[in-house]
Amino acid sequence: MAIRTYSELIQADAFVDRFDYLKLDGQVGHETFGFDRHLNQQFYASPQWKQIRAYVISRDNGCDLGFPGYEIADGLLIHHINPMTPHDLVSGEEWILDPEYLITTTKQTHNAIHFGADIYQPGVPDRTPGDTKLWQRG
Repeated sequence: MAIRTYSELIQADAFVDRFDYLKLDGQVGHETFGFDRHLNQQFYASPQWKQIRAYVISRDNGCDLGFPGYEIADGLLIHHINPMTPHDLVSGEEWILDPEYLITTTKQTHNAIHFGADIYQPGVPDRTPGDTKLWQRG
């Protein structure tokens, strides 16, 4: 698997192109957390993660895949552009806290990246005269 970076990702001019750059098509990795789930739970509770998470959200203006106009109202996640393994955490790999390998996303987009689900296009739907329905997402 090629190493993906934030610097390459933001060169994509369309949301769907950013998604295509990141998608794994169900290839999460050879090793997942399974019984080692406590490792990533500890990591995500650490002060170091909380600090870098806040930085990435600010850098991306709270937008899905850092794409302007795709602001995230709730359920914001920070995604490791390259899947992280238990070994990466145990060995203290520096890249797991490097913003060059992190991006802001929604849970729905995150799951689509990992598991190949259909991606939705966030944003405000087109309105028509006489349309009285409230705006809805997904």
